[in-house]
Amino acid sequence: MDAAAVAERFERFAFDEAIGRSALYADWAAGVASDLAVQEILVRIPAERRQPPLVFAVTRMLGAPEDPYRQWREWLIGHADAVVAECSRRTLQTNDPLRCAALLPALSGLEGPLALLEVGASAGLCLYPDRYSYRYRGGPALDPHDGVSPVVLESAVHGRPPLRLPDVIWRAGIDLAPLDASDAADRRFLLSLVWPGEQGRAQRIEAALDLVCADPPLLVRGDATVPGALEELAASAPSEATLVVTTPGVLPHIPRAGRDRLRSIIAAMDAVWVSIDPPMVHRQWNRGAERDGWDGFVLTRDGAPLATVDPLGASVEWRTGGASGRR
Repeated sequence: MDAAAVAERFERFAFDEAIGRSALYADWAAGVASDLAVQEILVRIPAERRQPPLVFAVTRMLGAPEDPYRQWREWLIGHADAVVAECSRRTLQTNDPLRCAALLPALSGLEGPLALLEVGASAGLCLYPDRYSYRYRGGPALDPHDGVSPVVLESAVHGRPPLRLPDVIWRAGIDLAPLDASDAADRRFLLSLVWPGEQGRAQRIEAALDLVCADPPLLVRGDATVPGALEELAASAPSEATLVVTTPGVLPHIPRAGRDRLRSIIAAMDAVWVSIDPPMVHRQWNRGAERDGWDGFVLTRDGAPLATVDPLGASVEWRTGGASGRR
């Protein structure tokens, strides 16, 4: 049954997710779906660490060739123990600074200065919206006060509110397994999470890693769904700043009970909550969002939907009239 579950999972990935985005991953996933020997290797990985993008990223990080399935299969069989061990300790930690292009419309309406606290921060690349340059198709070009950033984020925007760079004076993150932007192995893993065929994304992430290395955020290891963990970290934020808790793309990876606890924790804090999620995650407005055509991922502030966004920030369609925050 486990092998059959692996086959189904990889077949679904090949034809529903990878196709049109990465021809190589579509080829590999289709191969796994019909290869019992490979399925029996992958069942040795815990089910929650067996996602196709994670498996493929780990193999590439460990040296698998970016060749057709037959060659990848041969490499995997020869390195099965190493792949199982590495997958068993890793999680999907996609950390693309382009998400800041989707977060910025929600941050622009908040009074500063801001203290940013990200849940599921990975290496912290989404904690620097004030340090990146933005080139919005259909919108403005924005740069930090000291000039064009080495990280330039390109995104399409429609129906936008006024946009400006936030004044961030404190940045911190919490993660079950935070990554270090200065660590060679962590950097290699993050870059391996970029799917083959995604042009420019690896260079963008590498430039952001260099920027973070020069001024690292406060990153702590912990579970934000455990009462007290997030609050303890938030207590370090300067009192004169507006505290903003961000959860860009992390909620779908948290079990439902944990999501409910996290919502309650954030609601009890003196903080603004900004998130990027599938509409179904926010049950309190899910039905209304569906009726109004809220497809894709949704940018929310304090649970209220503001815009439809690409999950990684490549587009923003503003769907509400104002940009004002709570403060």
